[in-house]
Amino acid sequence: MMTIKALIFDLDDTLWPVAPVIQQAEATLHAWIAQQLPALASTYSIDALRERRQALVKTDARFSYDLWALRHTLLKQVFAEHNASPDLADQAMQVFAHARNQVTFFADVMPALGVLKDSYQLGSISNGFADIEAIGLGNHFSVSLAAHTFGCAKPDPRIFLAMLEHLQLAPSEVMYLGDDLRLDVAGAQQVGMRATWVNRRGMTLAETEHADVQPDFIVKDLQELLRELNLSVR
Repeated sequence: MMTIKALIFDLDDTLWPVAPVIQQAEATLHAWIAQQLPALASTYSIDALRERRQALVKTDARFSYDLWALRHTLLKQVFAEHNASPDLADQAMQVFAHARNQVTFFADVMPALGVLKDSYQLGSISNGFADIEAIGLGNHFSVSLAAHTFGCAKPDPRIFLAMLEHLQLAPSEVMYLGDDLRLDVAGAQQVGMRATWVNRRGMTLAETEHADVQPDFIVKDLQELLRELNLSVR
């Protein structure tokens, strides 16, 4: 562990629970649509929009990694169906993005990051499109890569290699931390990074869909990570 110089984090479900964030963001967006265009909101429930979005994923390879473009394209389509201004889709995405950035960190996260940033370079790689600055991590993370702007998503090795290039560090000097064994752990390990599984649900490897993946380390939260690194919240 002593050779590690940078810790790179996944975001959703590693630093905060994502399901309630998305649920609230979609509800906020739907309420806004109902104000702007009641007929659209009555035609498409939140669930109906989700079904349309899932069908849309299959129509363009880009949508597999660019979740922003996926949501934006769907909104443009449904607004067009109701003869609404194309600008409304842009406004709708701003509404959604603002709500998407209203995250509630797991209790251990901010105290731990406050300690870790004094000893390690910190960053993130995410398949989602949370805004690091908007959610309050701009002072902690020196580099953040997001799939929708980079052009591919984890576990594609290119996004991990790009992080190494940004850091100017050897793979063995970087540890990636995330909740997903395939996307995060196996993804990072394939380029030579060490990988920690942040196992907040207390599962055994055998209980997961990817029991063949062997993390370098397993922690239940970032407080346990501090203990592994012989650090503590001051």
